[in-house]
Amino acid sequence: MIVARPLAAAFALWLSIGTVALAQPKPEHGDEVYQPSVGQAGKDVIWVPTPDTLVTQMLQAAKTTKDDLVFDLGSGDGKIPITAAKQYGAKSVGIEYNADMAELARRNAKRVGVDNLVTIITGDIFKEDFSKATVLTMYLLPDLNLKLRPIILKMKPGTRVTSHQFHMGDWDPDESFTQEYRNAYLWIVPADVAGEWQIREESGGFQGTLSLSQRYQKIGGTLTLPNGKPQPLLGASLRGDKLWFSFVDGENNLRTGTATVAGAKLSGDLSWFGRSTTVVGTKK
Repeated sequence: MIVARPLAAAFALWLSIGTVALAQPKPEHGDEVYQPSVGQAGKDVIWVPTPDTLVTQMLQAAKTTKDDLVFDLGSGDGKIPITAAKQYGAKSVGIEYNADMAELARRNAKRVGVDNLVTIITGDIFKEDFSKATVLTMYLLPDLNLKLRPIILKMKPGTRVTSHQFHMGDWDPDESFTQEYRNAYLWIVPADVAGEWQIREESGGFQGTLSLSQRYQKIGGTLTLPNGKPQPLLGASLRGDKLWFSFVDGENNLRTGTATVAGAKLSGDLSWFGRSTTVVGTKK
């Protein structure tokens, strides 16, 4: 019994330490190295994490796939880049100004095994280059969104942009949605189509001048026929680099054009009465 007492005491001490360790609450945010708090101040914003369900819906709305390059501006603990990599297999980059938060995001990516797909940059969103993104996500403030808007509009047409809570001023979103009482928005960067386009069928049968006015993704205009008569465009729309329009030709046929815009050129199809021909165009 005398020999057993030290062993019993040691066991009791070990059990006590283990019980205390188990009783320690897990940090709500962060890890044992760094624990950010909701509402803490950043460079231009405060940190408030986006709900998991909204993160998923934002990425789904952007139709994220493994072929995308996702950039998250102000990425905090890395939740959005990590989700994009884990759920969709997408290469993802987060830009975060707070060095401690950026390190936490790197640890979080490693913990779930996607550090091969996720890169976290410690930097300023107005100084880092995110122009190659095909999907852009953010949870900033309205004035920052407006400051970023000219940069975003110069990105490749078709780039999908999602924002938690805040919009882009008078640039109306293409879609909006809500999760857990939080709003989010989706924009598709539109091609620059404003101006005059000389279009023609490759077969040489039809030609005309397409005159387009544009305010972000909203467009309108006319198509001037060879006889000089301008016809109003019907149902003209633009989504990224995809252009749709209809018009009545010189023989009172309703023709529908669908085209892909690439800089100062477009190409697509012109169809009517079940017929379809290839159409090309050049911006004047």
